[in-house]
Amino acid sequence: MHSTKEKIDFNNTALAFQHYSDKELKRLYRLFRLIDSPFLTRIGPGLVEKSLSWGLPVEPLLRKTLYEIFCGGPNLEASLPTLNKLDSNGVKTILDYSVEGEKNERGFETTFDELYRSIEFGGREKAVSFVALKVSGLGDVDLLAKLQAGSQLTPSEQEAFQRIKKRLSTLCEASVNHDLPVFIDAEESWIQGPVDEMVEELMAAYNTDKAYVYTTVQLYRHDRLAYLKKLLKGSETRHYIPGIKLVRGAYLEKENERAEEWGYPTPIQPTKAATDADFNTALELCIQSIEQVAICAGTHNEASSMLLVELMEKHGLAPNHTHICFAQLLGMSNHISFNLAAQGYRTAKYVPYGPVKAVIPYLMRRANENTAIAGQSSREVELLRKEVKRRRL
Repeated sequence: MHSTKEKIDFNNTALAFQHYSDKELKRLYRLFRLIDSPFLTRIGPGLVEKSLSWGLPVEPLLRKTLYEIFCGGPNLEASLPTLNKLDSNGVKTILDYSVEGEKNERGFETTFDELYRSIEFGGREKAVSFVALKVSGLGDVDLLAKLQAGSQLTPSEQEAFQRIKKRLSTLCEASVNHDLPVFIDAEESWIQGPVDEMVEELMAAYNTDKAYVYTTVQLYRHDRLAYLKKLLKGSETRHYIPGIKLVRGAYLEKENERAEEWGYPTPIQPTKAATDADFNTALELCIQSIEQVAICAGTHNEASSMLLVELMEKHGLAPNHTHICFAQLLGMSNHISFNLAAQGYRTAKYVPYGPVKAVIPYLMRRANENTAIAGQSSREVELLRKEVKRRRL
């Protein structure tokens, strides 16, 4: 029997980029060469913001570059070709409404309505496996911060908090009715406490037979491995199946800056190696209890992805085990997504959608985060270059 690493080759660019035409591949290669420049990604967001405020026509440029690669479309229906293209190559979709709405009750209701539509839509489309949402899109983050700090809420704030809980509960109920699980994404550490409490209540209510509600555990926080252990133990007592999306994390700079400004110890791990170690330990813990927990490994890390494959083999778990899913972002780490999918592993892409102008903040963060991940953009360029050469383009 061949080893895992012989069966799954993350250097197989023919599989990784088979869904791109020659023209699309060359455009992707050129774009990632630009993203690989820290200077450009550092000045880019500011330039885009100024250009938009000056009325310069940058929208068409973004539509043909970052938007086409990292987003599905302006709305659910327009995203269908992207979803179906992924599905035809064995990769499912995580719908991600990426518009940052107005931070008021009207904006929260608009976001709620769209998320509800995305669950209805995803329930009808076989290409969709999950819907992602953020609590911060459904309610006031200052209110959540006040709750975490232990401050007393005013009567109007109590009402606002109940509206957040109602929106979340309604979306989770819809996920059960449409048989489509939801990922509740992680937030900054100073508002994550109330989010954890709400999501645990929702998991206990809706995950009795199947994991419909997933929390997100960010392992770049040094306290999250302990939280994961507590969550696993608590679910046994309360008799539900916890859904857990494991990620490294997305707010590193913001977390460190706030900790320094406010004068408290940073919640972030001391080194990337510590984050990697906790992420891999989290995988091992979950696999040991995989019949009682459902996980999604949200990672662009090849070593962690391979570790999960090896753990599954070690425990005799089928590649398409219903409690295990791998996930990456649309337009990134195709060498992981499509090589895993080709071997029958449950794999999904986060597919953001929304009007071009409305998702520009998301696109700018994506370019910055891609550069910030050690070696990520360089690795993408290397693989794209290899495939361009293989096709003799």
